[in-house]
Amino acid sequence: MPYCEVGKTQNAVDAALNNGIQIYYRTYGHGPIKVLLITGLAGTHDSWGPQIRGLAGTDRANDDETMAVDRESDGANNEVGGIEVCSLDNRGMGRSSVPNKKSDYSTRIMAKDAIALLDHLGWKKAHVFGHSMGAMIACKMAALVPDRILSLALLNVTGGGFECCPKLDRKTLSIAIRFLKAKTPEQRAAVDLDTHYSEEYLEEFVGSDTRRVILYQEYVKGITASGMQSNHGFEGQINACWRHKMTRAEIDLIRSGGFLVSVIHGRQDVIAQINHARRLAEKLQPVARMVGFMGGI
Repeated sequence: MPYCEVGKTQNAVDAALNNGIQIYYRTYGHGPIKVLLITGLAGTHDSWGPQIRGLAGTDRANDDETMAVDRESDGANNEVGGIEVCSLDNRGMGRSSVPNKKSDYSTRIMAKDAIALLDHLGWKKAHVFGHSMGAMIACKMAALVPDRILSLALLNVTGGGFECCPKLDRKTLSIAIRFLKAKTPEQRAAVDLDTHYSEEYLEEFVGSDTRRVILYQEYVKGITASGMQSNHGFEGQINACWRHKMTRAEIDLIRSGGFLVSVIHGRQDVIAQINHARRLAEKLQPVARMVGFMGGI
């Protein structure tokens, strides 16, 4: 299985702290254009399925034996101008290591995990796309190594701390309670759908079934494959989100990095409020643009 041993590519101090930490990842497609996808709280590498298919033209991982045979038969010419995508499980989720201490989780630490993965892959530069907590991680990454970022896309991002708290109403309170109580893939899938999508979208028919029915089956399958998140992983990732903050110096490093930033947000996001994303985009001007769309998280 494809793993990056984080400590192997880091300096002595970071390597000592991350000894034994492994980050699970998959790559898709081939070509000179590199894209790193960083998922959000309690998400796994395969949360990006539609985006991976759209970018790489396939959702079959490069380490799949069948894919290797297909590539040999097709030849190398199809790689010209192509895109290679990498998606990972953040520490605390999926097949990556799950440290027991909260202090082993922060967006800065997880940004260094992502940088170690770039080193492991041999990628000098990449387009980086982060979602929710993953967007916080992407911000830290861009501030740490701005010379390795080709572009930065931040989907449903906030500034951390109290900004992670949703606007309290009956719906968000219900979602929070159901999320904390979810003990099975079925329960988790049901609450994830109400978190990620608008009700109108879920109730649209695609053929004879609603999107809710179709997506529910996909979510149950994905959560069953990756497994439910452990308490250590959940508490650690929540701690990372709560402690996240972008300093003025870090904002300035991103602004002077020479790459463009897209801050993308669903107007019907029930968790991350869009006004926080707008505020971040304003701080990142003139290199950032704000993109709002009808949709959820």
